[in-house]
Amino acid sequence: MSFSSAVFSALAPYGWDEAWADAFTPYEAEGLLPGRVIRVDRGQCDVVTADGVLRADTAFVTPHDPLRVVCTGDWVAVEPGGRPRYVRAYLPRRTAFVRSTSSKRSEGQILAANVDHAVVAVSLAVELDLGRVERFLALAWESGAQPVVVLTKADLVPDPVTLAHLVQDVETSAPGVPVLTVSALHGDGLDVLVSLVGTGTSVLLGQSGAGKSTLANALVGEDVMDVRAARDVDGKGRHTTTTRNLLPLPSGGVLIDTPGLRGVGLFDAESGVGQVFSEIEELAGRCRFQDCSHDTEPGCAVLAALERGELPVRRLESYRKLLRENQWIVAKTDARVRAELRRDWKRKGAQGRAAMEAKRGRWA
Repeated sequence: MSFSSAVFSALAPYGWDEAWADAFTPYEAEGLLPGRVIRVDRGQCDVVTADGVLRADTAFVTPHDPLRVVCTGDWVAVEPGGRPRYVRAYLPRRTAFVRSTSSKRSEGQILAANVDHAVVAVSLAVELDLGRVERFLALAWESGAQPVVVLTKADLVPDPVTLAHLVQDVETSAPGVPVLTVSALHGDGLDVLVSLVGTGTSVLLGQSGAGKSTLANALVGEDVMDVRAARDVDGKGRHTTTTRNLLPLPSGGVLIDTPGLRGVGLFDAESGVGQVFSEIEELAGRCRFQDCSHDTEPGCAVLAALERGELPVRRLESYRKLLRENQWIVAKTDARVRAELRRDWKRKGAQGRAAMEAKRGRWA
C-alpha cells in the first residue's frame, strides 16, 4: 500500500479504509488527492483531504444524469492545486440515497452517498404519520443502508403507557428496523443512538421541525447546526439546514445532516417497498395465483389475513399506494413496464365490466 500513514490517519475518521484506497489507486498514479465530500452547493464542494479541507469545482464530473453528480458522502479524486481546483472523479458508490424530484421528467435526486445507517427522525410533538414513516423507510432500504427510526422530543410524551403505544405503532410499520425514543434536549436515549451510529456513515432524515438539527448537535457534542422552534400548530419548522453537511462524531463514525424533506417521492424503490411491507410480501407468496393483485381474487392470503384482523387495513392501503406510485415513476422511463401496466388496466377493466354484467343479470 503506497498511501502514507498521514493520509490514513487524516481520512480514517471520515470512513477511509483499505478498500477505498485500492479503488483510488489509478488516481493516485495521476498525482490526485483522495478526499471525502463534506458539503456541496452551487456547483462547488468542500472536500476533506490529508491537506485539510479544500474547495473544489464539480463541473469536470457533472454529467446530464442527475444521479451521477457529486454529492455529500462521495469519495473523490481532487486536484492538489490550481485555481480553480477541480474534482476529477468520484469512486464507485457503495450505497446511494435517492428520491424522485418534483419535476415532471421523472428524475432521481441523490441525497447522500456511501451511507451505512439511515436515521429517520420523527417528531412526537405532532400526530404520527405512519404512511410518511413507511415512505422514508422504503427509500432507506432501497439505498442499501440500514434504517433506524428515532422518535424525537420524547419528553413531550411524559406518560410511559402512551409512549409505549406510539413506539408499538411505529414498530408495526417498520419490521426489522430499530425504533428508539430520544429527548435530545435532556439527553434521554442518546447513548443507544450514539452507540448505533458510532461506526460508518449515518444520514439524518426527516421533515422540517422533526428535531434533526437538535439531534445532530447532541450527537456531535456541540452546536454545529442552527436550531429554530417548530410551530405549535403543526410541529413544522423552517429549513434550519439548507445543505447536506458531513460531520465527524466524537464517538466515531460520521453524520450527514440533511435539509427537512417536504416531498419524499419514491424512485425505482420496489425492493425497498417490499422490505417495509415484508409481512404482506410473505403473505403474497401464499396466494393461489402468482399474479394476485390482492383485490378480489379467490385464494388470496393477503385478503384472508385482512379478514382475520391479522393485517391492518391501513398497512395494505399504504402498500398499494407506494407500489402504484413506484410503478408510475418507473413506467415513465421503461416502455416494458408501461406495456405491463396497460395490460393490467385492461384486465381490471374487463373484470369490472364482467362483474357489472353479472349484477345486471341477477337484477333482470
